[in-house]
Amino acid sequence: MPDARPPSIEQINAWRNAPSETQHLEFKAARTQFEHSRLREYCVALANEGGGHLLLGIADAPPRSVVGTQAFRDPVSTADRLYQALGFRVEVYEVNHPQGRVVVFEVPSRPPGTAYHLDGRYLMRSGSALVPMSEDRLRRVFAEGKKHWLDERFVSGLSAEQAVSRLDIGRYFELLKLPQPYSMPPILERLEGDRIIVRDGATYSITHLGQILFARDLARFEDLGRKAARVISYDGTGKTSTLRDHIVTRGYAASFEHILELVELQTPVREVIERALRREERAYPSVAVRELIANALIHQDLHTYGASVMIELYADRIEISNPGQPDIQFDRFIDGYQCRNEPMADLMRRLGLCEEKGSGIDKVIRAVEEDHLPALEYRVDSVRTSCILRGPRPFSEMDRGDRIRACYQHCCLRYVSGVPMTNQSLRERFRLSESQYGSVSHVIAATLAAGQIKMDSATAHSKRYARYLPSWA
Repeated sequence: MPDARPPSIEQINAWRNAPSETQHLEFKAARTQFEHSRLREYCVALANEGGGHLLLGIADAPPRSVVGTQAFRDPVSTADRLYQALGFRVEVYEVNHPQGRVVVFEVPSRPPGTAYHLDGRYLMRSGSALVPMSEDRLRRVFAEGKKHWLDERFVSGLSAEQAVSRLDIGRYFELLKLPQPYSMPPILERLEGDRIIVRDGATYSITHLGQILFARDLARFEDLGRKAARVISYDGTGKTSTLRDHIVTRGYAASFEHILELVELQTPVREVIERALRREERAYPSVAVRELIANALIHQDLHTYGASVMIELYADRIEISNPGQPDIQFDRFIDGYQCRNEPMADLMRRLGLCEEKGSGIDKVIRAVEEDHLPALEYRVDSVRTSCILRGPRPFSEMDRGDRIRACYQHCCLRYVSGVPMTNQSLRERFRLSESQYGSVSHVIAATLAAGQIKMDSATAHSKRYARYLPSWA
C-alpha cells in the first residue's frame, strides 16, 4: 500500500470553512499543549462515530483562525503511543500551514458490530461534548449486520387468511389512500412489500413491524402488550388525582388518529375574539402535539420491556415521554437526525403519520412560536426521554430558563431557515413592542452568556442591528 499522505493546506482550509463541527470533525486551539488522556478520549469517540479528524492549532469558533500548536512535536512517537493505548492505528500528521503549525489526527472508523472503549468507557460525540454511549446505542452497534428487531418474525406458520385477519388491513389501505383490493394476492403483495408480513413457503409470518403498527389487539401478546401507548389525564398540575387512564391496544399506525382525538378531547379550549367574532382554539397547536407523539412512538427503545409511550395531560402542560435516551442532545434536535427504529419511521412517513427526516422538530418549534407558547422543554433520565409542552404564559411570567430556552430555539429555527435572529425577530416571537427592546436585549445577553448563541461576526460592530447564530453554527 502507498504511504499515507498528510492533508494539504487546501484540505485544512476546506475543513475550516465547514458550517460547524460535526460528529466527524473537531478543532482545538491547543496553542502550547493538549493532554494525552483527552486525545485518547477524542480518538475513541471519533472512531465510534465512524471515524473523523481532530485538528490541533485551529480555533474552534468561526472563522477558525489558525493559531498554531506546540503540542505533540513528534508525530511518529505520538502515533505509536496511541496505538499502544488504544489498540487501533491513528495517523498523525504535521502540517506547516502559512499561519501556523497544525497537527491532524486521522481516526479510522470502528469495525461494524464493534465499539471501542477506553478503560471500560464507550465514548461518543454529543454536540461538542464527549459522553458515554447509552445502552441502547451500544445494543445497536453490536447488532450491526444483523436483522433489525422490527424485521424479525413475531408470529409464524399462519395461512394467508390468518395473517391478514390479525391486522387492521382496512386502516392500512386507508392511510395509503388506496382502495382495499377484493382478492387476497394483491393484499399479500402489498403487505410483503412493506415488510409487514413475510412469506415462508406455503405459510406467512407477521413481523414485529407489522404487529406493532397494525395489530388489532396488542394486549393479546404480553411482550408487545406492554408497549401499548397510554393517555393519562390528571386533575391539576400533579399526579395525585387521575381523571382518566386510556391504554390504546391497537397498533400505533392503526390507532394514531384515535390517540390524537383522546388528547384533543382532554386538553383545554381557549376563546379567541377576532373582529368581534368568537372562536375556540385548543391550548396546544395540533401540529406540535401530532409530531411529538409520532416522535415518541418512533424513537422509543423497543427493547425496554414493561415501558410504553405515555402522553400525560395536566392542567398547565402536556408531557410526552418514551422509553430510552436520545442519541443526540435536544439542543441539536433541530439540525440533527438519528433514529433507532428506521423501519418504523420510514413506513410511518410514507403513511403520512409523521414528517420527513429532520423536519418534525422544526415544525413543532415553529407552531409553538406562532402560538406564543413557552419553549419546548426536554428532560432525560436513566430510562425515559420526556418532552414538555406548556400552555400559554406571558413573557412577564416566564423565568430566566424559559426565556433562554425560547431564545436559543428561535435562533436555531431562524438559522435552519436561512435567516439570522435579531432583537426584532425575538421581540415578535415574545409578542413584545419596540419599547421593550431592552428586555429582549437582556434575554439575548443571558443566552450569549450561557454559550448557546453567538453574535454573527458580520454585524459585530453594531449592537442595535446585531444578528445572532446558534453556538454550533
